[in-house]
Amino acid sequence: MASDELARKLQSRLAATSAAAGEPGGGGESPSELTAKLNRRLDINDGNAAPRLSRVFNPYTEFKEFSRKQIKDMEAMFKRYDTGRDGFIDLMELKLMMEKLGAPQTHLGLKNMIKEVDEDFDGKLSFREFLLIFRRAAAGELQEESGLMALARLSEIDVSTEGVMGAKDFFEAKAQALSQGSKFEAEIREEKEEKKRQEEDRKQRRAAFKQLQSAFCS
Repeated sequence: MASDELARKLQSRLAATSAAAGEPGGGGESPSELTAKLNRRLDINDGNAAPRLSRVFNPYTEFKEFSRKQIKDMEAMFKRYDTGRDGFIDLMELKLMMEKLGAPQTHLGLKNMIKEVDEDFDGKLSFREFLLIFRRAAAGELQEESGLMALARLSEIDVSTEGVMGAKDFFEAKAQALSQGSKFEAEIREEKEEKKRQEEDRKQRRAAFKQLQSAFCS
């Protein structure tokens, strides 16, 4: 069976890692950590993997290098290409995204794009993993000619004047977190003020309508 062959390959990789390390943990990952990851991958391939409980994810607190507007723009882009409305961008949806952005990728290229940020090995991009693309692009951690860099560069997200990425060129900026807390609070206040103004406008329109209605009825 294919799963048996994969198991043998995984065991060979585990043995090679242990031998190269000379002792447990000497190769960056301990044999037990690698075993857990490889067993997880085997279960996924066999269709026996139990779904992992997703932890509560707050993009505004975890990705503080971006402003609220930037994150909302990234979320809008993510949802636009999440055509299955399942909260993930799978390989075919990523294919469509890259074609729309004018940087089509091969099948292998698309798989490698996902693999680079696929922290849970599910073969698709969650919103958090999508944000990781922009974080790594900003930090200069992506290859210049990589598909992920093309995605970040060609996205429609305006990052030229927002948040702490206030450099003329987003990819020349580094994630400087100066005064991020105060800016975050200012954005919250601005949103609340805007909601108050909208509510006040609605009240005024309702009052004007009632006056007009009473004038017709009298």
